[in-house]
Amino acid sequence: MLFEAVEFATLAHKGQFRKGSKVPYILHPLGVAKILIDKNCAQPLIIAGILHDTVEDTPVTLAGIEAEFGEVVARLVAGVTEPEKSYSWEYRKNHMLTELERAPIDVLAVSCADKIDNLHSLSQDYEKHGEAVWEKFSRPRESQKWYHESLMRIFEKRLSDTPYTPLFNEVQQLVQQVFTADMDAAVFKP
Repeated sequence: MLFEAVEFATLAHKGQFRKGSKVPYILHPLGVAKILIDKNCAQPLIIAGILHDTVEDTPVTLAGIEAEFGEVVARLVAGVTEPEKSYSWEYRKNHMLTELERAPIDVLAVSCADKIDNLHSLSQDYEKHGEAVWEKFSRPRESQKWYHESLMRIFEKRLSDTPYTPLFNEVQQLVQQVFTADMDAAVFKP
């Protein structure tokens, strides 16, 4: 099933690139999967990591994921899928924060792995482009900081003393590095 998920996501994300780059988008879901594999997560979480952006960013539906990969994987993907992009950034982020407050901790694990991979990419981009890195986002650095710090509060409350504590610890460290007040003094070690 793992290789089927890789093929499924590769086809779904065909032609897509990471925001503001020439990096094929599929490398992000594969990075999320690697993080989950490295933390010895169960196969449904790893598959959900591979598929986590397919509903949000491609024509794939949750019903399609459930038909191919089962109810558990579909539930995990649904838990990390934002509302459609016709809603404002603020609405979508607040919705995710509310959902993560009550989601099963397996959903939070997938969300953590997603944030880890995104923050690694962001820190690498910052090293190359400096403050200009924030221009590729629809909201400025301070809004991004607010969202990530809000996530940290949820992850800390929900994931402390669970098997997913190492994921939370890694996200927390990256958020502190990326959103430090003096970014020029920050040391990025992805």
